[in-house]
Amino acid sequence: MHCYYVYILTNQNHTVVYVGVTNDLTRRVAEHREAQHKGFTKRYNLNKLIYFEEYTDAKAAIAREKQMKAGSRQKKLDLVNSTNPDWAELLPV
Repeated sequence: MHCYYVYILTNQNHTVVYVGVTNDLTRRVAEHREAQHKGFTKRYNLNKLIYFEEYTDAKAAIAREKQMKAGSRQKKLDLVNSTNPDWAELLPV
């Protein structure tokens, strides 16, 4: 059974949040931390995993990612705060 993850990253100061989807959460977060790809996460140094959801269906995970990206910043913050109010790192280095 494959697992898919929708996740939220932030930077050290918690000023920016990013929503993504992957089939390998550990690998993908490592890629963000190593700034392997040019783009939004590298530019804003988004390397702290603060939220994730697990799915067994890729289409459901992608649909959830799109829903979360379409939502307001406040909705994302509320989601994080509901499960991780201290914004603790969920995947330690």
